[in-house]
Formats: sequence, structure tokens, C-alpha cells
Amino acid sequence: MSATPLSKTKTSFYRRLYVAYLIDQGVASVPALTEATGMPRRTAQDTITALAELDIDCQFEPGEGERHNIGRYVIRDWGAIDPDWISRHRTAIKTALGYP
Repeated sequence: MSATPLSKTKTSFYRRLYVAYLIDQGVASVPALTEATGMPRRTAQDTITALAELDIDCQFEPGEGERHNIGRYVIRDWGAIDPDWISRHRTAIKTALGYP
């Protein structure tokens, strides 16, 4: 990863990869994602929706007996993305995005 500022395309790509990684690691709700990254709620929601554009299958699982969209997201399929690459580069991705 380079020290030059990221383009909007690369920032969006890294954000999607990192959100998918966090969901896979159990940071699997919008409130948990906003707490972990500092991103606004709407950005987290939009990023989860945009995972499909990378062929990452992310599904919402409602909690048993829960109402009002209480539950968690689950990555069902990574498509062409290698989650091990994300894991190996997560610190650099977090730094590049300015996440805590």
C-alpha cells in the first residue's frame, strides 16, 4: 500500500473490503460498524448494500424472536475476493481510510 492519497474509487473499494471483513469477524450490525470505524450510519448502510457490486453475498439474519430489524449481517460468499488478503492488510487498510 502506498503513502499517496487514495482515489475515490480506491477508498470506496477498501471501505467495502474492510466492512465485509469486519462483518465476517463478528462486527455484524450497523451500530457495531459505526462504532468500530467512526463512519456515519448512512455510509455503513450504503457500504453494506454496495458489497453486492463486488459479488460479496452479504445477508441480514434477524435475531430469533426479534422484531424491528434486530439481527446481524453474515457474509455467505466472498465471490472473487480473497478474505485472507484483507486480513493480512487490514492494518494498512484501516490506516489508509483513517479508521481507529
